[in-house]
Amino acid sequence: MAEKFFKYVIVGGGVAAGYAAREFVKLGLKSGELAIISKEAVAPYERPALSKAYLFPEGAARLPGFHVCVGIGGERQLPEWYSEKGIELILSTEVVKAEIASKTLTTAEGTTFKYDTLIIATGSTVIKLSDFGVQGADAKGIFYLREIAEADALVSAIQSKPEGTAVIVGGGYIGLELAAVLRINKYKVKMVYPEPWCMPRLFTADIAAFYEGYYRGKGVEIIKGTVATGFVTDEHENVKIVKLKDGRELEADIVVVGVGGRPLTGLFKGQLEEEKGGIKTDGFFKTSVPDVYAVGDVATFPMKIYGDIRRVEHVDHARKSAAQAVQAIKAKEEGKSFEEYDYLPYFYSRSFDLSWQFYGDNVGEAIIFGDNNPATPKAKFGSYWIKDGRVVGVFLENGTPEENKAIAKVARLKPLVESKEELIKDGLAFASKI
Repeated sequence: MAEKFFKYVIVGGGVAAGYAAREFVKLGLKSGELAIISKEAVAPYERPALSKAYLFPEGAARLPGFHVCVGIGGERQLPEWYSEKGIELILSTEVVKAEIASKTLTTAEGTTFKYDTLIIATGSTVIKLSDFGVQGADAKGIFYLREIAEADALVSAIQSKPEGTAVIVGGGYIGLELAAVLRINKYKVKMVYPEPWCMPRLFTADIAAFYEGYYRGKGVEIIKGTVATGFVTDEHENVKIVKLKDGRELEADIVVVGVGGRPLTGLFKGQLEEEKGGIKTDGFFKTSVPDVYAVGDVATFPMKIYGDIRRVEHVDHARKSAAQAVQAIKAKEEGKSFEEYDYLPYFYSRSFDLSWQFYGDNVGEAIIFGDNNPATPKAKFGSYWIKDGRVVGVFLENGTPEENKAIAKVARLKPLVESKEELIKDGLAFASKI
């Protein structure tokens, strides 16, 4: 089969690939130097849209509306953009073998690609219930949401059963965003998760109580402390019933599962150093092998602000790490020095008419401020995390752009706290004074 050579190859066609391409173009790229190999059939797009506006019954987001880099107000990179810039965008193509030592990639069709510099941007894949041997988990009508093809399948299922019944398995990001969007589609929605409250990786019990109360007010039934153990189907293998560990059985036309993801590092097993489930990199996203970089979900990198190493699954980090790696590659080529990545963790979500942002680290003691009564229209509240007498993390629901900037600044500067009582009393004013 044919062999092709590119100076730079990006494996993976998600958010990070699109932002890396943008950075290459910005810093000077010759035609034919860069290839992006993606198993998806479309050019890189802003993945968060899939669990939000893509599923709206009216005014839904559709491509080409959310190709990268519209997530930061940048230019929309349509497929033509790549060809105009001399970038080879190789879609619907899966890399099945990577030989780092010989700088060779092989695709499912048997095509081989050689490169000088490799950027690994393979992202994550969803964890499926069939991975745990859950009975009936392969039934029709059970959906996962990671790629646009899955979102399309979910849209047609929603449209084929107007005002049906949905069961959401999982109480994290996907669970909360999809419960909201299915209610907007007039579905009856039940959410099932094993933890004592929703979004346990980030939310405290106090924060979660607001969202659970708000969702109940919108008609979402929440079932905590149990898991789905099996599915019953009709004669056409369509899901009909979700069996729970606590013995309950829930009727369902649609089941959406959001129980987490895992980074796609399998191609590079044993060839690159790994840590904390990801590919270990330095502050420039360089791996243990020269000329190989890893960005986004797959990278375990030094978190300078906290003096440890972490892996971050978030669109903001996918965008920023991609730009950082390309800048580092270009600086190295030009013999220039370059600053290490100094990332401030950032997470956000939008559902119904709610919108929250979080910056920093959710460790230490958390205090809550403001009005977190779910019955209050446009409730505004937040939380500070205090460790070793300093504020290290801040959460805010319903903040203005200025207020969100202020809480980011607090998380970055980690100011001292004189007294917890004062902090609770000051609330958001504390952030605005920094």
